Formats: sequence, structure tokens, C-alpha cells
Amino acid sequence: MNTSRLLTSAAAAFLLLAAAAPAGAADCPSGQFCAWEHTDFGGQRANWSGDDGWWESWIADEDSSWANHGISGPGIKDHVRVYSRAHQGGHMTICLAPGQEVNHNPAANDSGDSHTWAMGC
Repeated sequence: MNTSRLLTSAAAAFLLLAAAAPAGAADCPSGQFCAWEHTDFGGQRANWSGDDGWWESWIADEDSSWANHGISGPGIKDHVRVYSRAHQGGHMTICLAPGQEVNHNPAANDSGDSHTWAMGC
């Protein structure tokens, strides 16, 4: 294989990989629910693989964007419900379906204190 053909193949593979990942996608590990302190997935990130009845003080009532990168499958709790009070109390501020990323939601902004994984919203 000549050099120009090799470079063309490498460039095509790079473009294919770049197209596979959407621009601006949230940096949240697979199997996790993540919340950021700023809109557009900015600032510090908290992430969890399970329920949390009392968020750490720096993210409690400071959440401004969210991503659900949880695992889906039959019988798996794959939706995330965020609540305005500790231990899943108060009202639900936002609920995320599997794979959903929300860069800002004025109704839920700076309101989360706990969350739970659920079968649906």
C-alpha cells in the first residue's frame, strides 16, 4: 500500500470516529448518573452508579446539568429521578431516561438534593 493511500485511509477512519461521537456530549462514565454544578456540563461533576439519599454539600442545590449514562435492559432500573429534598423527599425536579443528557433546565436548576434509579419517570 502506498503512503498516500495509507494517509487517505487513516483520515477516513478519523472522520468516521469523529462523527460517531456527538459534539458537546456530556463526559459521564458508562453506567453512571452525573450532575454538574454549571450549565452545559461545566464545573465540577458528581457521578453515581446507585441511589444517593443525601448529595454532597458542594452539589446539593447546585446542580445545573445532568446526564444518565446508566445501563438499560429488561428489569433494570435505568431512569433517574432527582428530588428536591434529602432521602428522595420533596418533589421530583427532573427525571432522565436512559442516555438522556440535559445541559440546562430552568425548573430543575439548583434544586437537587438526592436521586434514585427507577423503572420509569
